[in-house]
Amino acid sequence: MKREVKKYLYDIKTSIESINEYLGNERDFFKYEENKILRRAVEREIEIIGEATNRILKIEHEIVIENARKIVDTRNWVIHAYDSVDNTIIWGIVTIHLPKLLIEVEQLLEK
Repeated sequence: MKREVKKYLYDIKTSIESINEYLGNERDFFKYEENKILRRAVEREIEIIGEATNRILKIEHEIVIENARKIVDTRNWVIHAYDSVDNTIIWGIVTIHLPKLLIEVEQLLEK
């Protein structure tokens, strides 16, 4: 695996860990929804995850990241359709999909 790809995988891992740090152990959607700064921080980390994934796909086509295209599409949605970002969808991504992505990225980094 190219060094550059490892860097992007590490960026994804760091962004997921940052989201987990922002949210803390008490995961409360209503607190998330009420806190604009928290929402913007999470959205920014999702942008980073999507951009890093996109760069990986351009460099090494052999690397398999489940739902990679959806990750990149989510990044584009958050950036370009910022006025229609749905907090419920972001919350689902954070609570359901990012834990799986973190495991996948950690496994790729171990190779």
